[in-house]
Amino acid sequence: MSLAALHHVTVQSEDLEAARDFYREILGLEVGFRPDLSFPGYWMYLGAVPVVHIVPKSAAIGGGGSEDTGPFDHFAFLAKDFARTKARLEAKGIAYRENHIATPPIDQLFLRDCNNVMIELNFPQS
Repeated sequence: MSLAALHHVTVQSEDLEAARDFYREILGLEVGFRPDLSFPGYWMYLGAVPVVHIVPKSAAIGGGGSEDTGPFDHFAFLAKDFARTKARLEAKGIAYRENHIATPPIDQLFLRDCNNVMIELNFPQS
């Protein structure tokens, strides 16, 4: 097997619209095409790639039903404009934790979506 790239993450939510709004308004993802599946949801796009799939907690997931997702901790994006992103989070009242790594020089923000999913934003320094 030869992996090429991470394709997407799926977030289960009790409130699909709140989750959609979070990923659209806070992270800047766009709602895009989603196949006609047997349950509601949204595919949130970063450019041409649907990186976050939002589904109801009651819907079957691709691998079938599961009581939990095991040791899943968070997912991360490469990001741009650290100061502007912080300002957007503060303006929207989104709590975050800030971290700075010296080598390689990266600024990080950690925040939770409306479903308590941890998101890491990595801002490589120039």
